[in-house]
Amino acid sequence: MKNSDLHGHHGLDQSEPESWLAWFPVAFFPVVMGLSGLALAWQKAAVVLSLPVIIGNGLALIAAFVMLLISSCYLIKCFKFGKQVADEFAHPVKLSFFPAWSIGLLLLAGCLMPFSKELATALWVVGSLAHLILSITVINRWIYHPQFNLQHITPAWFIPVVGNALVPIAGVALGFEEISWMFFSVGMIFWLVLKVLVFNRLIFHEPLPDQLLPTLFILIAPPAAGFVAWMALSHGQLNGIGRALFSLALFLALLLLSQYRRFSRIRFFMSWWAYSFPLAALSVACQIYFEQVGGRPLQALAWGSLLLVSFVVPVLTLRTIQAILSGGLFKPGH
Repeated sequence: MKNSDLHGHHGLDQSEPESWLAWFPVAFFPVVMGLSGLALAWQKAAVVLSLPVIIGNGLALIAAFVMLLISSCYLIKCFKFGKQVADEFAHPVKLSFFPAWSIGLLLLAGCLMPFSKELATALWVVGSLAHLILSITVINRWIYHPQFNLQHITPAWFIPVVGNALVPIAGVALGFEEISWMFFSVGMIFWLVLKVLVFNRLIFHEPLPDQLLPTLFILIAPPAAGFVAWMALSHGQLNGIGRALFSLALFLALLLLSQYRRFSRIRFFMSWWAYSFPLAALSVACQIYFEQVGGRPLQALAWGSLLLVSFVVPVLTLRTIQAILSGGLFKPGH
């Protein structure tokens, strides 16, 4: 299989629209996940590390504004350039980024809770229903689409179904505990299934192309966010399952960070945003674990993970703005 098949690169023919909006990629929605995750990490740090709460709340407002901006652009694209949207939805890799929109709503429900519980509830309800619909739709396409094969599997495939495990993070606090258990169960069981498929593809088949290599960081998200959700469902009681999820998230983070040189050589793609939310989820997980267990090593880990994601997200933001201004993002195949 050619990389062009995997990326969806196509030649520009005379009939294709020239408007930048036609090529506004669905891969912009993980930006909201990264910003919301950073906001949640700083909001947790206000409690655990005694940092100013205004930072986390300010980041939450920025994330909400970016969500509104990206959603508006993509909605206009849906009406004006339906063919391009349909092409993305039919693409074996880009398809997985559509549920990042509903995940963004779920994360915003969590980080906007200090401002308005009613707004957070509305975002959570819409996000949960939308994610349920998108999960079922994506799984149906996986099962019945004749063109998908093993080379199309990337860690981005975690987004549609494992995103269900994020529902309890705000859902429990908002009073939706039972339905949160259902979403959590679906997300974590599908994580185990997809994890086997992803590692099979990574180990026994051709390596991921550079454009998709950053999605390896998504491997951190299910156990890290799963730990955060598990602690919410367990009402803050740390047990063996929680310890196992946290330990796995930490191991995967160390495994990927050990490959720093490999990732640093990749030129910028929107897939770089795959670094952001997993590291944010890890930061929240480290802070919760330190809060439960204590000790200087875990305190250092809590600080280190927060500083890391606080460095990564601004770098990603700057590189994204530079790519937008250069016009490099809004082209066929991106």
